[in-house]
Amino acid sequence: MSLTSKEMAKTAYQALSDKKAEDIQIIDISGISVLADYFVIANGTNQNQIEAMRDAVDEALYKAGVPVKQIEGNRSSSWLLMDYGDIIVHVFSKEDRLFYDLERIWGDGKFISFSDLEA
Repeated sequence: MSLTSKEMAKTAYQALSDKKAEDIQIIDISGISVLADYFVIANGTNQNQIEAMRDAVDEALYKAGVPVKQIEGNRSSSWLLMDYGDIIVHVFSKEDRLFYDLERIWGDGKFISFSDLEA
């Protein structure tokens, strides 16, 4: 079974939420970029939580039949980029998220809520 990009984003969101990720944002970039359909962005409060968020997303999507294509950053990184093809998950420390401000950079995308993914 192959997940749609919307279902992938929903799965990633749920995995992040289960690990108490802060300020999870979903940006639909399908109309402005060929990189992916969605960015899922979240931050954690400490390194252990960031690692747990990464592992949870990777496990949830892998179980759904979506293996990661590439991960940028390592276990000690404060910003991880997880590329699943149709979605890209960004997991940050709070400080790095404020510094890089992807929401501003990708502000031309459509910010959607979790309930939009369920529709």
